[in-house]
Amino acid sequence: MIKVIVAGGGWAGCAAAISAAKAGAQVLLVERTDLLLGTGLVGGIFRNNGRYTAAEEAIVMGGGDLFVAMDANSRHRSINFPGHSHASLYDVTTMEPLVKKILQNYGVEIRTKTRIIDVIKYGKKLQSIVLDGGEVIKADAFVDTTGTAGPMGNCLTYGNGCAMCVIRCPSFGPRVSVTAKADVKELMGLKDDGSVGAMSGSCKLNKESLSQEIREKLDSEGVVVLEIPESIRKSGSLGKKACTQYALADYARNLVLLDTGHAKMMSSYFPLDDLRTIPGLERAKYEDPYSGGIGNSMRYIGIAPCNNSLKVDGLDNLFCGGEKSGILVGHTEAVVTGLLAGHNAVRYCLDMQYLELPRSLVTGDFIAYVHEQMQLEDGMKVRYTFSGSYYFERMKKLSLYSTNRAEVIERVGLSGLTDIYNSCLV
Repeated sequence: MIKVIVAGGGWAGCAAAISAAKAGAQVLLVERTDLLLGTGLVGGIFRNNGRYTAAEEAIVMGGGDLFVAMDANSRHRSINFPGHSHASLYDVTTMEPLVKKILQNYGVEIRTKTRIIDVIKYGKKLQSIVLDGGEVIKADAFVDTTGTAGPMGNCLTYGNGCAMCVIRCPSFGPRVSVTAKADVKELMGLKDDGSVGAMSGSCKLNKESLSQEIREKLDSEGVVVLEIPESIRKSGSLGKKACTQYALADYARNLVLLDTGHAKMMSSYFPLDDLRTIPGLERAKYEDPYSGGIGNSMRYIGIAPCNNSLKVDGLDNLFCGGEKSGILVGHTEAVVTGLLAGHNAVRYCLDMQYLELPRSLVTGDFIAYVHEQMQLEDGMKVRYTFSGSYYFERMKKLSLYSTNRAEVIERVGLSGLTDIYNSCLV
Protein backbone atom coordinates (compact mmCIF):
# COMPACT_ATOMS: atom_id res chain seq x y z
CA MET A 1 0.00 0.00 0.00
CA ILE A 2 1.15 3.56 -0.72
CA LYS A 3 2.42 5.33 2.40
CA VAL A 4 2.53 9.09 2.86
CA ILE A 5 4.07 10.86 5.85
CA VAL A 6 2.84 14.35 6.73
CA ALA A 7 5.21 16.35 8.93
CA GLY A 8 3.37 18.91 11.04
CA GLY A 9 -0.17 18.81 12.37
CA GLY A 10 -1.39 22.37 11.79
CA TRP A 11 -4.34 23.15 9.53
CA ALA A 12 -2.24 22.46 6.42
CA GLY A 13 -0.96 19.13 7.74
CA CYS A 14 -4.44 18.00 8.76
CA ALA A 15 -5.79 18.91 5.31
CA ALA A 16 -2.91 17.11 3.57
CA ALA A 17 -3.48 14.00 5.67
CA ILE A 18 -7.18 13.95 4.81
CA SER A 19 -6.69 14.44 1.07
CA ALA A 20 -3.93 11.81 0.91
CA ALA A 21 -6.11 9.34 2.82
CA LYS A 22 -9.10 10.04 0.57
CA ALA A 23 -6.88 9.47 -2.46
CA GLY A 24 -6.10 5.99 -1.14
CA ALA A 25 -2.84 6.25 0.81
CA GLN A 26 -1.90 4.95 4.22
CA VAL A 27 -1.13 8.18 6.06
CA LEU A 28 1.01 8.92 9.09
CA LEU A 29 0.75 12.42 10.55
CA VAL A 30 3.66 13.37 12.81
CA GLU A 31 3.21 16.32 15.18
CA ARG A 32 5.90 17.68 17.49
CA THR A 33 3.51 18.90 20.24
CA ASP A 34 0.65 17.20 22.07
CA LEU A 35 -2.10 18.91 20.04
CA LEU A 36 -3.07 19.31 16.41
CA LEU A 37 -3.86 22.63 14.66
CA GLY A 38 -0.73 24.61 15.56
CA THR A 39 -1.52 28.32 15.38
CA GLY A 40 -5.11 27.29 14.66
CA LEU A 41 -5.37 26.72 18.41
CA VAL A 42 -5.35 30.51 18.82
CA GLY A 43 -6.65 31.64 15.42
CA GLY A 44 -10.33 31.23 14.76
CA ILE A 45 -11.15 33.55 11.85
CA PHE A 46 -12.43 32.16 8.55
CA ARG A 47 -14.89 32.99 5.76
CA ASN A 48 -13.94 36.68 5.99
CA ASN A 49 -13.83 38.45 2.62
CA GLY A 50 -12.33 36.21 -0.10
CA ARG A 51 -11.81 33.30 2.29
CA TYR A 52 -15.52 32.65 1.89
CA THR A 53 -15.01 31.92 -1.79
CA ALA A 54 -11.96 29.76 -1.18
CA ALA A 55 -13.76 27.69 1.46
CA GLU A 56 -16.75 27.14 -0.82
CA GLU A 57 -14.44 26.13 -3.65
CA ALA A 58 -12.74 23.53 -1.46
CA ILE A 59 -16.10 22.15 -0.38
CA VAL A 60 -17.26 21.72 -3.99
CA MET A 61 -13.95 20.05 -4.84
CA GLY A 62 -14.55 17.45 -2.12
CA GLY A 63 -12.12 18.93 0.39
CA GLY A 64 -14.62 20.52 2.72
CA ASP A 65 -14.33 18.33 5.82
CA LEU A 66 -12.37 20.89 7.84
CA PHE A 67 -14.50 23.84 6.76
CA VAL A 68 -17.69 21.95 7.63
CA ALA A 69 -16.19 21.28 11.06
CA MET A 70 -15.30 24.96 11.49
CA ASP A 71 -18.83 25.95 10.49
CA ALA A 72 -20.33 23.48 12.96
CA ASN A 73 -18.09 24.81 15.73
CA SER A 74 -18.57 28.52 15.08
CA ARG A 75 -19.34 30.87 17.94
CA HIS A 76 -20.35 33.62 15.53
CA ARG A 77 -21.22 33.72 11.84
CA SER A 78 -21.37 36.52 9.29
CA ILE A 79 -19.95 39.26 11.51
CA ASN A 80 -18.23 42.39 10.29
CA PHE A 81 -15.19 44.14 11.76
CA PRO A 82 -12.86 46.80 10.31
CA GLY A 83 -11.92 45.86 6.74
CA HIS A 84 -13.68 42.49 6.90
CA SER A 85 -17.14 41.23 6.04
CA HIS A 86 -19.17 38.06 6.71
CA ALA A 87 -16.53 36.49 8.95
CA SER A 88 -17.11 33.38 11.00
CA LEU A 89 -15.27 32.67 14.26
CA TYR A 90 -14.73 29.08 15.32
CA ASP A 91 -14.21 28.20 18.98
CA VAL A 92 -10.48 27.70 19.49
CA THR A 93 -11.06 25.98 22.83
CA THR A 94 -13.01 23.05 21.34
CA MET A 95 -11.83 22.78 17.73
CA GLU A 96 -8.87 20.42 18.07
CA PRO A 97 -10.70 17.27 19.28
CA LEU A 98 -13.18 17.60 16.41
CA VAL A 99 -10.39 17.74 13.84
CA LYS A 100 -8.57 14.81 15.41
CA LYS A 101 -11.74 12.71 15.17
CA ILE A 102 -12.15 13.56 11.48
CA LEU A 103 -8.62 12.40 10.73
CA GLN A 104 -9.09 9.21 12.70
CA ASN A 105 -12.33 8.51 10.82
CA TYR A 106 -10.31 8.55 7.58
CA GLY A 107 -7.81 6.10 9.04
CA VAL A 108 -4.99 8.60 9.49
CA GLU A 109 -2.44 7.46 12.06
CA ILE A 110 -1.62 10.40 14.33
CA ARG A 111 1.57 10.50 16.38
CA THR A 112 1.80 13.52 18.65
CA LYS A 113 4.79 14.40 20.84
CA THR A 114 6.84 12.99 17.96
CA ARG A 115 9.63 15.18 16.67
CA ILE A 116 11.43 14.68 13.37
CA ILE A 117 15.13 15.47 13.66
CA ASP A 118 16.45 14.34 10.27
CA VAL A 119 15.67 12.66 6.96
CA ILE A 120 17.32 9.99 4.86
CA LYS A 121 17.40 10.54 1.13
CA TYR A 122 18.93 8.97 -1.94
CA GLY A 123 19.54 11.33 -4.81
CA LYS A 124 16.42 13.41 -5.31
CA LYS A 125 14.16 11.08 -3.37
CA LEU A 126 13.39 11.07 0.34
CA GLN A 127 13.31 7.58 1.81
CA SER A 128 12.68 8.03 5.54
CA ILE A 129 12.27 10.39 8.44
CA VAL A 130 14.38 10.04 11.59
CA LEU A 131 12.67 10.72 14.91
CA ASP A 132 14.11 12.07 18.10
CA GLY A 133 15.13 8.84 19.78
CA GLY A 134 16.44 7.21 16.61
CA GLU A 135 13.38 5.55 15.10
CA VAL A 136 13.44 5.54 11.28
CA ILE A 137 10.16 5.46 9.34
CA LYS A 138 10.01 4.88 5.60
CA ALA A 139 7.39 6.20 3.19
CA ASP A 140 6.78 6.62 -0.52
CA ALA A 141 6.02 10.34 -0.40
CA PHE A 142 6.23 13.14 2.15
CA VAL A 143 4.43 16.41 2.83
CA ASP A 144 6.19 19.19 4.75
CA THR A 145 3.74 21.35 6.69
CA THR A 146 6.12 22.25 9.51
CA GLY A 147 5.45 25.96 9.13
CA THR A 148 7.88 28.84 9.23
CA ALA A 149 7.81 29.97 12.88
CA GLY A 150 10.30 29.08 15.62
CA PRO A 151 12.58 27.95 17.02
CA MET A 152 13.29 30.31 19.90
CA GLY A 153 16.56 31.48 18.40
CA ASN A 154 14.76 33.00 15.42
CA CYS A 155 12.34 34.88 17.67
CA LEU A 156 15.35 36.25 19.54
CA THR A 157 17.34 37.09 16.40
CA TYR A 158 14.55 38.59 14.30
CA GLY A 159 11.96 39.59 16.91
CA ASN A 160 11.63 40.43 20.60
CA GLY A 161 12.64 37.02 21.95
CA CYS A 162 10.52 34.04 22.95
CA ALA A 163 7.10 35.32 24.04
CA MET A 164 5.90 31.89 25.23
CA CYS A 165 3.46 31.30 22.38
CA VAL A 166 1.29 28.35 21.37
CA ILE A 167 4.13 26.84 19.31
CA ARG A 168 5.71 25.87 22.66
CA CYS A 169 9.31 25.35 21.56
CA PRO A 170 10.62 25.18 25.16
CA SER A 171 8.27 22.29 25.97
CA PHE A 172 8.39 20.19 22.81
CA GLY A 173 11.63 21.16 21.15
CA PRO A 174 12.26 23.47 18.20
CA ARG A 175 10.52 23.13 14.86
CA VAL A 176 12.57 21.13 12.37
CA SER A 177 11.99 21.65 8.65
CA VAL A 178 11.90 18.49 6.53
CA THR A 179 12.74 20.62 3.52
CA ALA A 180 15.85 22.06 5.15
CA LYS A 181 16.96 18.65 6.41
CA ALA A 182 16.74 17.45 2.81
CA ASP A 183 19.34 20.10 1.90
CA VAL A 184 16.93 22.38 0.05
CA LYS A 185 17.74 26.07 0.55
CA GLU A 186 14.69 27.76 1.99
CA LEU A 187 13.44 31.30 1.42
CA MET A 188 12.92 33.98 4.07
CA GLY A 189 10.19 36.59 4.24
CA LEU A 190 10.94 40.22 5.03
CA LYS A 191 9.36 43.06 6.95
CA ASP A 192 8.72 46.43 5.29
CA ASP A 193 12.09 47.69 6.49
CA GLY A 194 13.90 44.75 4.86
CA SER A 195 14.62 42.84 8.08
CA VAL A 196 13.83 39.12 8.20
CA GLY A 197 10.49 37.59 9.15
CA ALA A 198 7.19 39.02 10.30
CA MET A 199 5.50 39.02 13.68
CA SER A 200 2.30 37.05 14.30
CA GLY A 201 -0.59 39.43 13.92
CA SER A 202 -2.75 38.87 17.00
CA CYS A 203 -2.85 37.92 20.66
CA LYS A 204 -5.36 36.21 22.93
CA LEU A 205 -6.72 37.77 26.10
CA ASN A 206 -8.42 35.76 28.81
CA LYS A 207 -12.04 36.73 28.34
CA GLU A 208 -12.77 36.47 32.07
CA SER A 209 -10.13 39.13 32.73
CA LEU A 210 -12.15 41.71 30.78
CA SER A 211 -14.98 43.86 32.07
CA GLN A 212 -18.47 42.38 32.21
CA GLU A 213 -19.67 44.88 29.59
CA ILE A 214 -16.98 43.81 27.11
CA ARG A 215 -17.59 40.12 27.80
CA GLU A 216 -21.31 40.47 27.22
CA LYS A 217 -20.81 42.36 23.99
CA LEU A 218 -18.31 39.75 22.74
CA ASP A 219 -20.74 36.96 23.57
CA SER A 220 -23.67 38.64 21.83
CA GLU A 221 -22.01 40.38 18.86
CA GLY A 222 -18.65 38.64 18.47
CA VAL A 223 -16.67 41.87 18.11
CA VAL A 224 -15.71 44.87 20.26
CA VAL A 225 -13.76 47.90 19.01
CA LEU A 226 -11.99 50.01 21.63
CA GLU A 227 -10.31 53.31 20.77
CA ILE A 228 -6.66 53.45 21.84
CA PRO A 229 -5.69 56.71 23.57
CA GLU A 230 -3.30 58.59 21.32
CA SER A 231 -0.63 58.63 24.02
CA ILE A 232 -0.19 54.83 23.89
CA ARG A 233 -0.67 54.15 20.17
CA LYS A 234 2.23 52.19 18.69
CA SER A 235 3.77 53.87 15.68
CA GLY A 236 5.35 51.74 12.98
CA SER A 237 3.98 48.43 14.27
CA LEU A 238 1.73 47.61 11.32
CA GLY A 239 4.62 46.98 8.92
CA LYS A 240 5.96 44.24 11.20
CA LYS A 241 2.77 42.17 11.17
CA ALA A 242 2.42 38.87 9.35
CA CYS A 243 -1.23 39.61 8.68
CA THR A 244 -1.15 42.46 6.19
CA GLN A 245 -4.95 42.26 5.87
CA TYR A 246 -5.07 43.82 9.34
CA ALA A 247 -2.33 46.38 8.68
CA LEU A 248 -4.93 49.11 8.31
CA ALA A 249 -5.16 52.50 9.99
CA ASP A 250 -8.19 51.28 11.97
CA TYR A 251 -5.94 48.78 13.76
CA ALA A 252 -3.45 51.48 14.74
CA ARG A 253 -6.19 53.65 16.26
CA ASN A 254 -8.26 50.88 17.84
CA LEU A 255 -8.02 47.57 19.61
CA VAL A 256 -10.28 45.12 17.82
CA LEU A 257 -11.41 42.18 19.97
CA LEU A 258 -13.06 39.08 18.49
CA ASP A 259 -14.78 36.27 20.37
CA THR A 260 -13.11 32.98 19.49
CA GLY A 261 -13.54 31.43 22.93
CA HIS A 262 -10.84 33.69 24.27
CA ALA A 263 -10.81 37.35 23.23
CA LYS A 264 -8.70 37.57 20.08
CA MET A 265 -6.93 40.94 20.09
CA MET A 266 -5.89 42.04 16.62
CA SER A 267 -2.48 43.33 17.62
CA SER A 268 0.91 41.63 17.47
CA TYR A 269 1.63 42.69 21.03
CA PHE A 270 0.75 45.50 23.40
CA PRO A 271 2.57 46.49 26.61
CA LEU A 272 0.48 45.18 29.49
CA ASP A 273 0.70 48.36 31.58
CA ASP A 274 -0.57 50.40 28.63
CA LEU A 275 -3.26 47.85 27.80
CA ARG A 276 -4.65 48.09 31.32
CA THR A 277 -5.17 51.87 31.00
CA ILE A 278 -7.93 51.27 28.43
CA PRO A 279 -11.40 51.23 30.04
CA GLY A 280 -12.65 47.67 30.45
CA LEU A 281 -9.17 46.16 30.25
CA GLU A 282 -7.95 47.13 33.71
CA ARG A 283 -7.47 43.45 34.68
CA ALA A 284 -6.54 42.13 31.22
CA LYS A 285 -4.38 39.01 31.10
CA TYR A 286 -2.69 37.46 28.07
CA GLU A 287 -3.54 33.87 27.12
CA ASP A 288 -1.31 33.64 24.04
CA PRO A 289 1.43 34.46 23.90
CA TYR A 290 1.81 34.61 27.67
CA SER A 291 4.34 37.39 27.22
CA GLY A 292 2.15 39.22 24.73
CA GLY A 293 3.12 42.51 26.31
CA ILE A 294 6.59 42.29 24.77
CA GLY A 295 6.25 40.44 21.47
CA ASN A 296 4.96 37.48 19.52
CA SER A 297 6.27 34.62 17.38
CA MET A 298 8.32 35.35 14.29
CA ARG A 299 7.19 33.73 11.05
CA TYR A 300 8.32 33.24 7.42
CA ILE A 301 11.82 32.14 8.44
CA GLY A 302 11.83 29.00 6.25
CA ILE A 303 9.66 28.83 3.10
CA ALA A 304 10.16 25.92 0.70
CA PRO A 305 10.79 26.75 -2.96
CA CYS A 306 8.09 24.86 -4.85
CA ASN A 307 6.02 24.86 -8.02
CA ASN A 308 2.28 25.31 -8.44
CA SER A 309 1.59 21.62 -7.79
CA LEU A 310 3.36 22.26 -4.44
CA LYS A 311 6.21 19.85 -5.16
CA VAL A 312 9.38 21.08 -3.48
CA ASP A 313 12.11 22.04 -5.94
CA GLY A 314 14.95 19.55 -6.26
CA LEU A 315 13.13 16.59 -4.72
CA ASP A 316 10.87 14.11 -6.48
CA ASN A 317 8.63 13.03 -3.61
CA LEU A 318 8.40 15.96 -1.20
CA PHE A 319 5.43 18.32 -1.27
CA CYS A 320 4.55 21.24 1.00
CA GLY A 321 1.53 23.17 2.27
CA GLY A 322 0.59 26.14 4.43
CA GLU A 323 3.17 28.85 5.08
CA LYS A 324 5.85 26.38 4.02
CA SER A 325 4.51 26.65 0.44
CA GLY A 326 4.58 30.42 0.05
CA ILE A 327 4.48 33.75 1.83
CA LEU A 328 0.80 33.39 2.65
CA VAL A 329 -1.37 33.97 5.72
CA GLY A 330 -4.28 32.18 7.32
CA HIS A 331 -6.09 28.96 8.16
CA THR A 332 -8.09 28.89 4.94
CA GLU A 333 -4.92 29.38 2.93
CA ALA A 334 -3.27 26.57 4.90
CA VAL A 335 -6.16 24.17 4.32
CA VAL A 336 -6.45 24.69 0.57
CA THR A 337 -2.71 24.32 -0.02
CA GLY A 338 -2.57 21.31 2.28
CA LEU A 339 -5.35 19.60 0.33
CA LEU A 340 -3.45 20.00 -2.93
CA ALA A 341 -0.13 18.85 -1.45
CA GLY A 342 -1.57 15.68 0.08
CA HIS A 343 -3.45 14.81 -3.10
CA ASN A 344 -0.37 15.30 -5.28
CA ALA A 345 1.75 13.19 -2.94
CA VAL A 346 -0.47 10.24 -3.85
CA ARG A 347 -0.34 11.12 -7.54
CA TYR A 348 3.45 10.95 -7.35
CA CYS A 349 3.27 7.42 -5.94
CA LEU A 350 1.02 6.36 -8.80
CA ASP A 351 3.12 8.07 -11.47
CA MET A 352 0.16 10.27 -12.36
CA GLN A 353 0.25 13.80 -13.70
CA TYR A 354 0.18 16.28 -10.83
CA LEU A 355 -2.92 18.32 -10.23
CA GLU A 356 -2.27 22.01 -10.84
CA LEU A 357 -5.37 24.03 -10.12
CA PRO A 358 -6.44 26.29 -13.02
CA ARG A 359 -6.37 30.05 -12.61
CA SER A 360 -10.11 30.13 -13.28
CA LEU A 361 -10.39 28.94 -9.66
CA VAL A 362 -9.43 31.30 -6.87
CA THR A 363 -7.15 28.75 -5.21
CA GLY A 364 -5.32 28.06 -8.46
CA ASP A 365 -4.84 31.74 -9.18
CA PHE A 366 -3.77 32.39 -5.59
CA ILE A 367 -1.02 29.75 -5.58
CA ALA A 368 0.32 30.84 -8.96
CA TYR A 369 0.13 34.55 -8.14
CA VAL A 370 1.91 34.19 -4.79
CA HIS A 371 4.73 32.24 -6.42
CA GLU A 372 5.04 34.86 -9.16
CA GLN A 373 5.12 37.74 -6.69
CA MET A 374 7.78 36.03 -4.58
CA GLN A 375 10.15 36.33 -7.55
CA LEU A 376 9.87 40.13 -7.64
CA GLU A 377 12.33 42.47 -5.94
CA ASP A 378 10.03 43.35 -3.04
CA GLY A 379 7.84 40.26 -3.29
CA MET A 380 9.13 38.74 -0.04
CA LYS A 381 7.98 41.81 1.91
CA VAL A 382 4.31 41.13 1.25
CA ARG A 383 2.11 38.43 2.80
CA TYR A 384 -0.78 37.22 0.68
CA THR A 385 -4.26 36.21 1.76
CA PHE A 386 -7.75 35.75 0.37
CA SER A 387 -9.04 38.04 3.11
CA GLY A 388 -7.47 41.38 2.29
CA SER A 389 -4.62 43.48 1.01
CA TYR A 390 -3.19 42.86 -2.46
CA TYR A 391 -4.69 39.51 -3.28
CA PHE A 392 -8.26 40.26 -2.21
CA GLU A 393 -8.18 43.32 -4.46
CA ARG A 394 -6.99 41.06 -7.26
CA MET A 395 -9.83 38.62 -6.56
CA LYS A 396 -12.37 41.37 -6.98
CA LYS A 397 -10.71 42.74 -10.10
CA LEU A 398 -10.74 39.28 -11.73
CA SER A 399 -14.33 38.61 -10.60
CA LEU A 400 -13.14 35.59 -8.60
CA TYR A 401 -14.68 36.83 -5.35
CA SER A 402 -18.14 35.43 -4.73
CA THR A 403 -20.36 34.51 -1.80
CA ASN A 404 -22.84 32.78 -4.10
CA ARG A 405 -22.52 29.02 -3.65
CA ALA A 406 -24.27 28.27 -6.95
CA GLU A 407 -21.75 30.44 -8.77
CA VAL A 408 -18.83 28.63 -7.14
CA ILE A 409 -20.37 25.22 -7.94
CA GLU A 410 -20.66 26.23 -11.59
CA ARG A 411 -17.09 27.55 -11.73
CA VAL A 412 -15.63 24.36 -10.25
CA GLY A 413 -17.84 22.27 -12.52
CA LEU A 414 -16.54 24.05 -15.60
CA SER A 415 -13.00 23.24 -14.51
CA GLY A 416 -13.86 19.54 -14.28
CA LEU A 417 -12.73 19.35 -10.66
CA THR A 418 -15.97 18.76 -8.80
CA ASP A 419 -15.31 16.25 -5.99
CA ILE A 420 -11.70 15.73 -7.13
CA TYR A 421 -10.53 15.38 -3.50
CA ASN A 422 -13.15 12.70 -2.87
CA SER A 423 -11.76 10.49 -5.65
CA CYS A 424 -9.76 7.43 -4.61
CA LEU A 425 -6.83 7.23 -7.01
CA VAL A 426 -5.42 3.87 -5.92
